[in-house]
Amino acid sequence: MTGYTREELLAAHEQLVDNEANLLTDGGSEPPVVVKIGGAKAVDPQGAVSDVAHLVANGTDVVVVHGGSTAVDETLEELGEEPTYVESPSGVSGRFTDERTMEVFSMVMPGKLNTDLTALFREAGVDALGLSGVDGGLLTGPRKSAVRVVEDGKKKIKRGDHSGKITAVNATLLETLLDGGYTPIVTVPMLADDGVPVNADADRAAAAVAGALGAKLVVLTDVKGVYADPDDESTLIETADTPEEFSALESAAEGFMTKKVMAAKEALDGGAAEVVVSDANLNDPIVTALNGGGTHVTPGALVEAEEAEQ
Repeated sequence: MTGYTREELLAAHEQLVDNEANLLTDGGSEPPVVVKIGGAKAVDPQGAVSDVAHLVANGTDVVVVHGGSTAVDETLEELGEEPTYVESPSGVSGRFTDERTMEVFSMVMPGKLNTDLTALFREAGVDALGLSGVDGGLLTGPRKSAVRVVEDGKKKIKRGDHSGKITAVNATLLETLLDGGYTPIVTVPMLADDGVPVNADADRAAAAVAGALGAKLVVLTDVKGVYADPDDESTLIETADTPEEFSALESAAEGFMTKKVMAAKEALDGGAAEVVVSDANLNDPIVTALNGGGTHVTPGALVEAEEAEQ
């Protein structure tokens, strides 16, 4: 993991301000920016914190959505329990959230991680306000008490899951906060339709928020973007502007990147202006992403599919 001192971040921020004319940060005409900060150990949030401070200072509305699966797993292990991951019939791996895991999840995500990250942004001069998907009914949708999984090569139904699918975002709440000068720092859980807090994927939560706000979504991760060859960073796919290019992007995505490409599609389907998957571990990761770094997916990538559905 790349680390930066506070002095280095401030120096980088000053350099960005000096070069402001070359940056896409003129908040008046640009859509809001939703930033997804990953929860993996290899993702350093410091560069993103400095960038958000820069963007907000230059008038851009920013919403931050963060993950934290690594911290949840570590806490479970400290308590003597093993995290459970399952594979869907489509080959996507994800957490199975039983009742005990949900209790730990609620302690770690909106409790420690959101509080710590909100404090980090406030220290950088951002008027950050932390909230979960439960607060104000920010993220809501149906609960999934059972999930389809593949175990030992067989499809099964696994019951007792505490997760849900986000189908509605309280965009009015976010817009009110943004209009008041606040920068929302959002995390799951979401609020299920039976009134119970449940888990939801953070990438897809960020996608839902970006769609609801018509925002640009920047998904920060520990690689430069989506690679045509997952083992070769020189094969970075820079853009997906057509259905054919998006199909190639989906085919190239493996492992954790599968959910990020899935989230990109959901964000654009929901009304997002653009999605960028890019490297978190830079001095200026968000500004770099907004100015061409990483993998960019535009609404044109889904046009043909949408027309076919109609």
